[in-house]
Amino acid sequence: MTDDRESARAFVPGHVTGFFSVHDADDPEQAGSRGAGVTLSEGVTVDVEPAAETAMQLNDEPAAIEAVTRVLDALDAEARVTARTDLPVGAGFGVSGATALGTALAANRAFDCERSANELIALAHAAEVESGTGLGDVVAQARGGVPIRLDPGAPEYNRLDGVPAAGRIEYLTLGERSTEAVLSGNTQRLSSVGVDMLVRLVETPTLPMLMDASREFAESADLLTPEVEGVLADVTAAGGEAAMAMLGETVFALGTGLTDAGYDADACEVHPAGATLRK
Repeated sequence: MTDDRESARAFVPGHVTGFFSVHDADDPEQAGSRGAGVTLSEGVTVDVEPAAETAMQLNDEPAAIEAVTRVLDALDAEARVTARTDLPVGAGFGVSGATALGTALAANRAFDCERSANELIALAHAAEVESGTGLGDVVAQARGGVPIRLDPGAPEYNRLDGVPAAGRIEYLTLGERSTEAVLSGNTQRLSSVGVDMLVRLVETPTLPMLMDASREFAESADLLTPEVEGVLADVTAAGGEAAMAMLGETVFALGTGLTDAGYDADACEVHPAGATLRK
């Protein structure tokens, strides 16, 4: 580390997961999930500034994000971390994973840690797994686009593919859901269905297939709430393609699917690239 350390900034796209399967391991870098989802042009901007003691803010409010603390500890860094996002928090957009990965990238620069990209992704992924707040967002957000996670774990252990696609994504958030609460329960049925959906998408890697597989996953894994189910039915009736974001009370749709169904939805784009440093 140098004595003239400065602040650094990173941007990490949001990520909605359509379906997944849980894969445990003693090593948090090998644990994680397989599955697929979409990264979003809306994301999290993270500023890291060296400080006498670590402090965090999310959207100008004090925050305590365990995954961020774990990342800083792994880098032996004390910093002020400021994260900003227009995405709903706790609703299936991977905000925790994005903040952890953004912190890793920005702290590496601010503190001259000299870690490689894959090492930083692994740190953030392991921090999310150990915190119980995510299993696959970080590696997906590092890649960008429409990532397919063929294997669980950090870059050293996983294989990634993707659906070659771009375009408009709409989303509607109906409430929050605790990722930790769902992942701490019995995930055997959920994982079995998730593996089946992954096989289906790999055979036909298109956005419509991703949406079809995601809808079937949510229904078969008994994750749908009546409110989400109603919105999905409305979008389908209007001729659109929509699915439930894992894990959150959120519906995401292709194109103008939610708008056409009469909902006042937010819109963004498929993010063409992964997480990046901004300064």
